[in-house]
Amino acid sequence: MSGMTPSAASLYDRVQRVIPAIEWPVFSDDIDAILRLKRERNAVILAHNYQTPEIFHCVADIVGDSLALARKAMEVEADVIVLAGVHFMAETAKLLNPSKTVLIPDMGAGCSLADSITSEDIRLLRQRYPGVPVVTYVNTSAAVKAESDICCTSGNAKAVVESLGVPRVLMLPDEYLAQNIAAQTDVEIIAWKGHCEVHERFTPQDIREMRAAHPGVTVLAHPECPPEVVAEADFAGSTAAMSDYVGREKPARVVLVTECSMSDNVAVDHPDVEFIRPCNLCPHMKLITLGNIRSALERNEHAVTIDPAVAVRARLAVERMLAV
Repeated sequence: MSGMTPSAASLYDRVQRVIPAIEWPVFSDDIDAILRLKRERNAVILAHNYQTPEIFHCVADIVGDSLALARKAMEVEADVIVLAGVHFMAETAKLLNPSKTVLIPDMGAGCSLADSITSEDIRLLRQRYPGVPVVTYVNTSAAVKAESDICCTSGNAKAVVESLGVPRVLMLPDEYLAQNIAAQTDVEIIAWKGHCEVHERFTPQDIREMRAAHPGVTVLAHPECPPEVVAEADFAGSTAAMSDYVGREKPARVVLVTECSMSDNVAVDHPDVEFIRPCNLCPHMKLITLGNIRSALERNEHAVTIDPAVAVRARLAVERMLAV
C-alpha cells in the first residue's frame, strides 16, 4: 500500500473487504483530487446505492436509493451537485435545486425504464383513461414527470397510490413494480410495459438454484423483479429497505436480488454477514467512474438543463411525492 496519501489510506480501511489492495492505487489519485475539488468548488456528490464502493464509500457525501437522494437533494447547501447515478436522478436533483449547478459525469448514463415511455404516451393514456390519476416512477424523464399527477419510488409506491384516495390509477412505466404493488393494495393499478433491464433478467429458477447452492440463505428481492421472483423471495423492498433489513435482521447469509454493487456497499457495514452475489450489472450505472466524476468537477461537465415550462410541472409531481 506504499505511495498512498494519508487520506486515501484512511479511506481504504473502510473498503478493504470489498476492494483488493492491488486495485487501490488505481483509485487513490482520483479520490484525492475529487476530495480537493469538492472543497474548492463547494460541491457535494450524491451517489446511488448501485455505484461501486470506491465511489459510494470514498467520495460520496450523500448516498441512498432514489427516494433518499430526492429528499436529501432539497437540503443541499453546496453550489454544485454531482450526481453519481443515471440521468433521471440528475434531472430530479435539478428540479429540486433549480438555482444550483447539477452535473452528471456521463450523459450516456440512461435507464431502460426511462426510455420505455414518452410524454406523448401519457397524453394518449389520459385520453384512454379519462380522470384516472397518473402515478409515475421516478425512473423517468422530466418531460414524463411533467405529464404526471405524482411521482413515486419503489420505496413509497404503495403509500403514494393509496394517498390518492381513488379506486384505480395508472402506474408507469415499470410493469413489474406495478404488479407487485397491486398485490399489496385494493387500488386497481393499470400498468405500462416498461422493465428494468437488470431486474427483469432474474428468474424464479435463479432463486431456487441459489437456495440449493447456499442452504439457509435469506433472499431479498427488489420490486422491479417479476412478481414470480418476488414470490420466491423472503422479503421484497427498495434498495434502502433491503439495506435496512440486513442491518435489522442480521441474517447469517443473504443474497440481494438486484444490481451487483449493492451487495458490496451493504457488506462494508456488515462484516459478520455472508453475501452471496448474483451479478447482474447495470451498464448505465457503471458508466459513472471516479475518473469522470473528477473530470466533471474539473471541467464543469455535464450540466443538466431542463426546459423551464417542463420543470415547473415536473417539480410539482416530485414535490407531491415528497409530501406523502
